[in-house]
Amino acid sequence: MNRSDQPWDSSAPEEPLLGGDVTVGVVRSGDTVRRPRSASSERVRALLTHLERVGFAGAPRFLGVDDRDRDVITFMEGEVAGRPAPEWVASDDRAMSVARLLRSYHDAVASFGVPAVFDDAAPALPEGAPEPVPVPLELIGHRDVTLENVVFRDGVASALIDFDLARASSRVEDVSNMLQWWAPWQPVEDRAEVLKGVDAFARAAKMLDAYGLDAGSRPMLVPVARNAAERTWHTMKLRAERDGGGWRRMWEEGVGDAIRRRQSWLQENEEALVRAVM
Repeated sequence: MNRSDQPWDSSAPEEPLLGGDVTVGVVRSGDTVRRPRSASSERVRALLTHLERVGFAGAPRFLGVDDRDRDVITFMEGEVAGRPAPEWVASDDRAMSVARLLRSYHDAVASFGVPAVFDDAAPALPEGAPEPVPVPLELIGHRDVTLENVVFRDGVASALIDFDLARASSRVEDVSNMLQWWAPWQPVEDRAEVLKGVDAFARAAKMLDAYGLDAGSRPMLVPVARNAAERTWHTMKLRAERDGGGWRRMWEEGVGDAIRRRQSWLQENEEALVRAVM
């Protein structure tokens, strides 16, 4: 692929890529993806450049900017869960492969440290939100390992996409985020239909073993999950009011109520979750 300093051409046919909740205007053009530039563009560029430099194959490559001032990255071939989620999302083997992929990402990004370009990545703590659980900010976490942000090839999780929320994090926070969607640590009524019958406790244990999370970190998982759910309600409310767009749409569709239900589910099942992760 061309990586000259000249802008990429945008005359080829484009196909809209659907599924995102906030970012609009993302399209596929041949073997590239074009994304409107945003506040996260320089951070994502630095992160993807590092991942390419260390040989991590599980993320897109940043290629440049096109003549419409859009970021250009490689298109990652494979299966991605749409909405409604396909039946294969319920596979324990697939879920464990997500955990292994996240571990590979963490190992690859560890040498990146926390560069200054990420200094303003963390959102300000909204009024009324609890302080984060103190954890070491040891690497740049993906922080959005949803069903729609993992690419599978031959039934195995092979790539992470959409790094817009990446910021200074801990392994525990990123693993907790992954469990929210893939275990899933959510009340049954708010899960994808194909995940309603999944044993979220047993599956979490399998995923943690697949990731290889150390024994010293596991006691932090449930407190981090509960704290994140509490803070997310305030953050989502603020962004809906301040930023509008997809944030307001999600809030109006009831995401705040879903977060409250998740808070209750985590509290009611705290003892069983602790047993599952230890």
